[in-house]
Amino acid sequence: MSVAVALTDDIAACHHLRRVVFIEEQGVSEADELDDLDDQALHLLAKDKQVPVGTARIVILDGTAKIGRVCVLPSHRGTGLGAALICAALDVSRGKAVRAKLGAQTHALGFYQALGFTAVGPVYDDAGIDHRDMVRDL
Repeated sequence: MSVAVALTDDIAACHHLRRVVFIEEQGVSEADELDDLDDQALHLLAKDKQVPVGTARIVILDGTAKIGRVCVLPSHRGTGLGAALICAALDVSRGKAVRAKLGAQTHALGFYQALGFTAVGPVYDDAGIDHRDMVRDL
C-alpha cells in the first residue's frame, strides 16, 4: 500500500471525504455529520499519490482520545488503510491521553476488536446507524 497517513490542516479535504462516505453513501444528514468539534480536533488524512482517500479525527478531552469520523473511500477499502488510520490515531494520542474511545458502527465491531478495542455499553442509534462504544488503554 503506497498510502501515507499524516496529521493535516487540510480540513476541506477531510470534509470532502466525510461527505462522500457518510452523507452520500451512508445517508447521514449534513446536520449530523458536521459539528462544532472539528475546530478543536486533530485530523488525519490518508493520501494515495497525493489524492485524499481516507480520514479520521481525534478529540482529546479529560484524558480520553475520542477517535471519530473514520472513513475510507470504497476504492481503498480492504487494503489495510482503515487499520492504518486507527493505528496513526492511537500513536498521535499517546502522551496526550490515557485511553482511546470510539463509537463503532456495529458491523465494524470485529475490526476494532482486532485493534485492541473492547465494546462497552449498549447498542445505540447515531444518525440512523447502530453503534456501540469501544475503548482501549493507550
